Amino acid sequence: MENSYKEEKKYIEAKRKVKQVKAFYVHVLVNIISTIIIVLVNVKFSPQYHWFWFAVIGIVFVTFIHWMLVFGVNMLGFGRSWEEKKIHEYLNKKK
Repeated sequence: MENSYKEEKKYIEAKRKVKQVKAFYVHVLVNIISTIIIVLVNVKFSPQYHWFWFAVIGIVFVTFIHWMLVFGVNMLGFGRSWEEKKIHEYLNKKK
């Protein structure tokens, strides 16, 4: 019974993670399209001043933050897996 619960919990967690990864990829695709449009508008209407760099820097910064939330937090050792490790550590310590 408990094993079934653990398997279902793992499945739900994996499904949530896949949804986050898909959202990140959609975010990257939208950012690429937006960047292309911004550059084209800049070159068309004011080619003497390249203001699109400000928008590109902002888009890259926000994409990096989204990447950190989806992939980076776990790579640094934080996140739910860290919480689970600490819970098991404290449960085993009391015994």
